[in-house]
Amino acid sequence: MNKKNTYLGTAIVILIFAIIFVPKIHDRIVNGNTVDSNRSSDSLNESKGLTGRSIGDMTTFNVVPEFSFTNQNNDTITNADYKNKVYVVEFFFSTCPSICPIMNANMQQVQDAFAEREDFGIASFSIDPTYDTPEVLKEYADSYDVTHPHWNFLTGDKTDIMKLSNEGFKLFAAENPEAEGGFEHSGMFALIDKDGNVTSRIDENGNPLIYYNGLEQEGIDMLIEDIKKIL
Repeated sequence: MNKKNTYLGTAIVILIFAIIFVPKIHDRIVNGNTVDSNRSSDSLNESKGLTGRSIGDMTTFNVVPEFSFTNQNNDTITNADYKNKVYVVEFFFSTCPSICPIMNANMQQVQDAFAEREDFGIASFSIDPTYDTPEVLKEYADSYDVTHPHWNFLTGDKTDIMKLSNEGFKLFAAENPEAEGGFEHSGMFALIDKDGNVTSRIDENGNPLIYYNGLEQEGIDMLIEDIKKIL
C-alpha cells in the first residue's frame, strides 16, 4: 500500500509539472527564446562592469576614460587625437614571445583595410613601459610596417596604463614573473566609435560581443566588417 501511495504521489507531481511548465517551455522554443537568447545584455555587461545601449545590430558601452601617453614618435597622444575617429585598442608589450606577434600581425590587416581613412586609427598600449620607450616602440612599429598615421604605439606611467587596461577597457593585464615575458594580458581588441564609446556587434542570441578576438582570423574579419559599419 505504501509503495502504491508513493507511486501515485510521484505521478501527481509529474502531472502538475507538465501542466504548469511544459506550455511555458514550448512557448520559449517556438518564439526562439532559448536559454542562450534569454540571457540579457545587461547581465553580461554587469559581469564586466559595463553598461550598454543597443543601436540596430551594434551596441555601445562605457565612454573610454581620458588618457595621455607618448607614442613612438615622442608625440603626446590623448583622447582628443582620436576625436571623430573610429579606432581599435589593444594592450601588448614589445618583448612578448607568445600572443603579441599574432595580435599585431592581425592588426596589420586592420590597418591595411583602412589605409586611406583619416577617420580611422589604432591605439596600442604597452604594458611594459619601462622597457618600451618611444625609441623601442618606433623600431617595433617599423617591424610591422606601420604606415597609418593614426596607429600609435603608446608608453607612459605603468600604473596609469594598467588602470586604463583593467578598469577603463576591462581588458586584463598584469605583471606575472611566471608568465612568458613577465606579463600576461588579454588577446582581445576593443572597438571605439567616433563618440568615444566601446562598441561591438550583437550576436545571433541577442548578446553583445563586447570584444574582438585578436588571435583568430574570424575575429579580425568581424572587426573589419563592423568598422566599416560605423565609419
